[in-house]
Amino acid sequence: MADFAFLDSGTGGIPYLTYLLQKYKGADCVYVGDTKNFPYGEKSHEEIVKCVLEIAKKIIEKFNPKVFIIACNTMSVNTLDVLREAFPETHFVGTVPAIKVASEVSKKRTVGLLATRSTVEHPYNIDLRNHFASDCRLILRADPDLISFIEKKSFTATKEECKAAVLPAVKYFAGGGSDTMILGCTHFLNLADLIQEVADEVTGGELKVIDSREGVVNRAMSVFKSCGGISSDGNKKAKLFITGLAEEKDKDEYDVICEKFGLEWGGVI
Repeated sequence: MADFAFLDSGTGGIPYLTYLLQKYKGADCVYVGDTKNFPYGEKSHEEIVKCVLEIAKKIIEKFNPKVFIIACNTMSVNTLDVLREAFPETHFVGTVPAIKVASEVSKKRTVGLLATRSTVEHPYNIDLRNHFASDCRLILRADPDLISFIEKKSFTATKEECKAAVLPAVKYFAGGGSDTMILGCTHFLNLADLIQEVADEVTGGELKVIDSREGVVNRAMSVFKSCGGISSDGNKKAKLFITGLAEEKDKDEYDVICEKFGLEWGGVI
């Protein structure tokens, strides 16, 4: 039995895993990127539900995690209710855009949300704004090209190439008057520090980049403890699994990712 399982459409949710391991070094974790079905942001609700149910079933049968973290905003807003109904014995924690956090720090009362098309178009975001940021204007941007760049190129790209990739999004929100920029897709977390650096260069420090790592990890730890979780021995490396390789050479990229984040390669699940 694993302490925590993480599921994302690719490697975007790894920052949730590494943040959790900073707080709880003994955790026995597995991370699964559903690369076979990437990208999720352009799929219909029905397609997302079908794909997530299929891979979640495999993860539960193979690893039986105490806590199952859906480390993807698109997966979370479309499937959390379905997953909890389909697997009632499993404790799920989802990720949603940090609109509440952004509203707490925004001085201009204008917040920007950078996400997948599916997340941007989901009514859940309007509910979040109405509940936690009703006095804020919400600016939305779907950016599938940036998501694809991060998943497929960013780990081997130069810093200047990465800065050029995120610059259009930063300029979009800065030009719209936002003083907060919510990273509403987990893929963006892999470049969070760089996005903030570019935002500082463009706006002179007036645009703050927001994400949900702390809230999600704190919630996952709370659920873990409430269901009887105890410390592991601390000697196990978290394992990275994927659901498919487009080409054999893609394995080299995952070797780079494992080395960068201190993960053990688990292979194709």
